[in-house]
Amino acid sequence: MLRSLARRHPDLEVHWLGGHRGLEESVVPAAGYRLDLLWLRSLRSVDVSMNAVLDPLRLAGSIPQAIAHMARWRPDVVYTTGGYLAIPTLGASTALRIPSLMWEGNRLAGRSVRATARLASVLAVSFEGTCGDLPGQCYTTGTPIRSFAGIDRTSARARLALPPDAPVLLVFGGSQAVRRLNEAVAEALPRLLPRAVVVHLTGDSGYGEALRRRESLPGALHERYRPYPFLRDEMSDALVAADLLIGRAGSSTLAEATALGLPMVVVPYPYAAAHQEANARELVEAGAAELVGDDDFDAEALLSACDLLADTPRMKAMRAASRSQARPGAAAATATMLSALAERRRPPDAVRIDQLSRVAE
Repeated sequence: MLRSLARRHPDLEVHWLGGHRGLEESVVPAAGYRLDLLWLRSLRSVDVSMNAVLDPLRLAGSIPQAIAHMARWRPDVVYTTGGYLAIPTLGASTALRIPSLMWEGNRLAGRSVRATARLASVLAVSFEGTCGDLPGQCYTTGTPIRSFAGIDRTSARARLALPPDAPVLLVFGGSQAVRRLNEAVAEALPRLLPRAVVVHLTGDSGYGEALRRRESLPGALHERYRPYPFLRDEMSDALVAADLLIGRAGSSTLAEATALGLPMVVVPYPYAAAHQEANARELVEAGAAELVGDDDFDAEALLSACDLLADTPRMKAMRAASRSQARPGAAAATATMLSALAERRRPPDAVRIDQLSRVAE
């Protein structure tokens, strides 16, 4: 999304507010952005400890801290993706009369989004039905994702040294709870590999075992199993090269799959208030995905999911349904709204934003 905004505003200056215990400390400075941390930390811990007392105090103290930062920067617009950090961020932008946009990626809006939605100038959501659950001016933009422009299937497979014609199964657990998926792959491999080349993102913790397993495979199967701890730039190639994706139901994963018309078998992360199951059901109801519960996902479920690769009519229908849900222009739509707010203009109407979101930039 920042790339889309920078194309519109070459002089764009970004200040980033983060919280302690978040990923911001390692990711944001590496990307070249200024980062300031609030006292607030993630409030997702469920253990009973001193933090049960300290967290509300940190939250209350982060509001004047955020006001002080914004009063010093005087930004033209504030963008927040929800979470507990949105509370002091939107509190500060409201106090200083700075226009703001809050984006919610899940079908079911989180508690902090529901609590602070009225403070945001406008809201943007990934799933159309979410607007009905929130107050205020709300637009459906989809989830901003990486660009796949210029990447074709043949070159993507060549870069990953994948065979040009074999079915490719991509197993990707995202950042949450990959162990369930790793165990299913491990047990299914001898029966799975004759049917498909498997690109498997294991996470750091599962990579060593996956490599040992690969080395124990007979020569004909050895080259058909490609484990990686994670992929960065090569993730675009893996998604374009794949015929079927098996993974979790984070909004970014679903958005990238639909942008490519990629059929999915979704195994929602079972915690975090069942947000992922609600996300997944949007694609299941559209015909773009099949859903398997986390408790039910094992080697047999994985092998059953792989049956889709041989069902040509079903795969064709799922690809079409997946493309129908795509919003590859989500970043451009969001950047358009932010530009309007920064210039104190009304954003385009919801129909125009919907149109922008459905066309790749």
